[in-house]
This record gives sequence, C-alpha cells and structure tokens, in this order.
Amino acid sequence: MTRMVAIAVLLSLALNVARADSENCRRSREYLLGSLSGDLTLPPQAYNDLFKICNAAAAMSNVRDAYILRDGGIAVVPKQDSIAATAATLSQFCDTYPRATLRFLTRKEMLLANSIVSVVQMSSGSSTPCKKIKGIS
Repeated sequence: MTRMVAIAVLLSLALNVARADSENCRRSREYLLGSLSGDLTLPPQAYNDLFKICNAAAAMSNVRDAYILRDGGIAVVPKQDSIAATAATLSQFCDTYPRATLRFLTRKEMLLANSIVSVVQMSSGSSTPCKKIKGIS
C-alpha cells in the first residue's frame, strides 16, 4: 500500500512539472490570440500549431522555459548556455521541426523582459530558421 502511495505521489509531481513547463507556452498563446488577435502576423490556427511545438520545446532536456513569439518563432530559455548544449538543443529541435525557428533568450534579455508581453513581442529574425540549417527550400 505504501508503495502505491509513493507511486501516486511521484506521478502527481511529474504531472505538475509537465504542466509548469508549458505554462508560458499557454500564456503566450492566450496573449497572442486574445490581445493581438487583430494584429497578428500569422493566421490564428498557426499559433495553435506553434503551441504544440512550444510545449515540445519546453519538454526538451536543456530548456528551462519556452514561449511563442508573435512572428512565429519559438523562444527558449536554456538551462545550460554553453555552445555544446545550445548546438545539441538546436539540432534536436530542427530535426523534429524542420520548418520552425528557435530563438535562444539570453540572461540579459530575460532580465529586461519583465512580462509575457515583452517576450512575445521579441523577434526571431536574428535566429537562423531550421529550414536554412537543414537546407530545405
């Protein structure tokens, strides 16, 4: 009986962590579809598709947090900011989502970004799209 209780507690904790990882994906999508619905760069359905990609990115091993950007990119806050860790994360992301764009947020950007609104408004234009990395036309 004690073993079953322990398993239930562990499952509950795992579910709470999974929900927490996708919280900013949900909040960024809600902001985009709610507050900016008339001023979006993509059709509303595209942001629902990006929500799935954002949740998958949030679950990646080197990702602390993820957001949907207004221009259609996915922004992530890495756990480790090393070249090797960044390259591995980018490779994994682009293998899974070859037509998406991943933008790594720096510590300085996160200090300046004081709300979900300021993160969502950031551009992914300085990031190389996966299509270019993968050589897809």
